[in-house]
Amino acid sequence: MKNFWDKRWVIKVISLLFAILLVVYIDSTQTGFVTQGEPKKTQQTANETQTISVPLQVSVNTDKYYVVGYPEKVKITLEGSNALVTSTVNTQSFRAYIDLTHKKIGKQTVKVEVTGLNSQLSYTINPATVNVDIERRKSRTMPVQIEYNKNAVANGYNIGSASVDPQQVEVTGSRSEVNQIDQIVAKLPLPNGINHSYERQVILVAEDSKKRQLNVVINPATAKASLPISLSKKTVKLNLKPKNEENNKVYSVSAKNDEVTLYGQKATLAKIKQLDVDIDLKGITSSTIKNYPLVLPKGVAKIDPTEVQISIKVKNANN
Repeated sequence: MKNFWDKRWVIKVISLLFAILLVVYIDSTQTGFVTQGEPKKTQQTANETQTISVPLQVSVNTDKYYVVGYPEKVKITLEGSNALVTSTVNTQSFRAYIDLTHKKIGKQTVKVEVTGLNSQLSYTINPATVNVDIERRKSRTMPVQIEYNKNAVANGYNIGSASVDPQQVEVTGSRSEVNQIDQIVAKLPLPNGINHSYERQVILVAEDSKKRQLNVVINPATAKASLPISLSKKTVKLNLKPKNEENNKVYSVSAKNDEVTLYGQKATLAKIKQLDVDIDLKGITSSTIKNYPLVLPKGVAKIDPTEVQISIKVKNANN
């Protein structure tokens, strides 16, 4: 028996058997680990579906043609492995487009195509087709007009000449739309009761003769519109006008300051030579000093001062 264990081949066979048993044991333990982790592995390789909106690009000779009618975006539904779908959604390294390079002028339905997607992904496009209208392109240069509500300006204020920058813009679109343009308008929205100069960057609009907005591209798309609003002023004398005097009294009235400053539109102030002040003497039987409010003439924004101090002297008519 001792000679049996001394033989080398016996030792080699036994070592081989131990090695095989060790491999089987390790493999069985690893298999158990993988089995426990199988839900995670399944989650990593599971399919996923996501829908995203992407811009719809147009392949066409833009120097000659102008295309209208197609949507700005389409929806792409992607389906594939979780990792691949997530990566594609995050990078969006693909594009949706319609190819109009060999299409004729006029209205037609074209297929939406996608390029740049991984071949392992499946996808659907919504809408799969779009209606377009291919027309001859036309450009022209036009002046910009300003529109605003004069009634929004506070009463009595001067409205200066409105200005816009730039004064001219280039308009591009289909020939039929560009030919309908009556004016390019910068609409300046004035706050109600505004009493100071106003300036704002506004979006330009192309309108036809019936004030309908047209589908064209305006370059630049905005303009700086300005409206000067100001007050003129004028100093005038007071014209004191006593009333309701008692018959047996003699009155003498005088103002501490006999001038006031009026603020308003220049044209309105030019017509005013003096400011009448009604001095109500009813019930006044002895000399006194009294303040009387000043009434704004029509078209005048404000007055300084707003009241005047009147000295009233009274004596009996028989004295």
